[in-house]
Amino acid sequence: MAVPFDQRPDLIWFDGKLIPTAECKISVLTHGLHYASCVFEGERAYGGKIFKGTEHSERLKNSARVLDFEIPYSVAEIDAAKQLVLEKNNQKDAYVRPVAWRGSEALGVSAQNNKIHLAIATWEWPSYFDPEQRLKGIRLDLAEYRRPDPKTAPCLAKAAGLYMICTISKHRAEQRGYADAMMLDWEGRVAECTGANIFFIKDGKIHTPIADCFLAGITRATAIQLAHRRNIEVIERRIMPEELSSFSECFITGTAAEVTAVAEIANWKFTPSRITQALMNDYSAEVQPKGKAAAA
Repeated sequence: MAVPFDQRPDLIWFDGKLIPTAECKISVLTHGLHYASCVFEGERAYGGKIFKGTEHSERLKNSARVLDFEIPYSVAEIDAAKQLVLEKNNQKDAYVRPVAWRGSEALGVSAQNNKIHLAIATWEWPSYFDPEQRLKGIRLDLAEYRRPDPKTAPCLAKAAGLYMICTISKHRAEQRGYADAMMLDWEGRVAECTGANIFFIKDGKIHTPIADCFLAGITRATAIQLAHRRNIEVIERRIMPEELSSFSECFITGTAAEVTAVAEIANWKFTPSRITQALMNDYSAEVQPKGKAAAA
C-alpha cells in the first residue's frame, strides 16, 4: 500500500523553512480550504533540473495576483526554494508542487489581511499514464461539466477552486473505463482535458483550441515551439465537437501528461501516427538537461 502523502519521509519547504512532511500542518480554519483562495503549480524535474521552473514561478505569482493576493517571495526566491527541496530530498526525476494560500487569521469571504503562505513539496512520480498506453493512445470520455465563461471565474489563474469540476469529471471518466475526460467550454466548443491541453491533426497541420477560458499551459507552448521547429503549422482556433471526426490524430499536453497520444474521445477515433510520435520524442529530448541529452 502506498504511503499517504502526509506521511512521506521527506521534506517540505514551508514559509522559508525545511520541515519534515509528517510535521507540516495547517489549521482546518485556513481561508484557502474554506474559500479556495489557493493557487498552485505542477512542475517536473528531469535529472535534478526543473523544466521551465522560472516560467512556472512567474505563473504562480501571477495566479495569486488574479486571486488578489501577493506571494511574499520573489520569482528567484521561489526558484531557489524549489531546487533546494529537490536536492534535500535527493530526487532527480520528480514532480514539484508549489502551493500558496491565505491563512487562518480571518474566516469569512473577506480576508484581505490574512497571512499568505507558500509551501513546496517534491516527490518521485512516474508517467501520469501507462507508458505503453501513451504510445497507443489513451481513451477520453466527454465530460458533463464545462469550462466556465471567463466573466464568471478567474479562468486564467491556476487556482485550486477551478479544479473541482476537473476532479468530478476525471472520477466519472475512470469509473466508465476511460483514462481522462475532454471538457467543452461554456458555449459547447472543445476546450481541454481535466488537467491537460488538447491538440488535433488534419492534413499535416495541428489545430488546438484558443486558450481564453482555460490555462495556456507551459507544456502546450513547448509543444507548439517543437512543432514550429519541424515547420508544422499550428492553428489556434475555435473547434466544435462535430469536427472531431475530420481529424486523424489527437494528443494532449501537460506537465503530468507530458505529450500523450489519444486514440479515442467518446465515439470519435484517432490513430496516433507520425506527427504525434515525433512530438512525443521531441518533448522527451527537450526536457532532459543539456549535458544528459548530448550524452544519450
